[in-house]
Amino acid sequence: MRITGGCHCGAITYEAEVDPGKVSVCHCTDCQTLTGSAFRVVVPAKREGFKLKGEPKIYVKTGESGRRRAQGFCSNCGTPIYSADVADPQVFNIRVGTARQRAELPPKVQIWCRSALGWTMNLEPVAQIQKQ
Repeated sequence: MRITGGCHCGAITYEAEVDPGKVSVCHCTDCQTLTGSAFRVVVPAKREGFKLKGEPKIYVKTGESGRRRAQGFCSNCGTPIYSADVADPQVFNIRVGTARQRAELPPKVQIWCRSALGWTMNLEPVAQIQKQ
């Protein structure tokens, strides 16, 4: 599936070829902190299927395993765009919220559930208001 997207201010845009069957939710504490939210939703794109326009700022984080990951984000508006291996990026984990086709990319798996905030596992009982 071809997707397009970018940051909030438009300084960074991308096109990517992704498999919608590989969308995942990550509940790790790093993703919670880096998103400022309860979890992160990503879809992988192989390097040859990922075309980026604009120059993201890179923050390198070291995970619990010692693995170093480049976090690409817009230096102007702060939108997180992707993460990838620092040394040899073969796959870019695109932040689903930045894709125009995000409604067509429901998650198929949740990882790092041991770190999940309990309330994220069942949001059905939470009141729903259509606009603020």
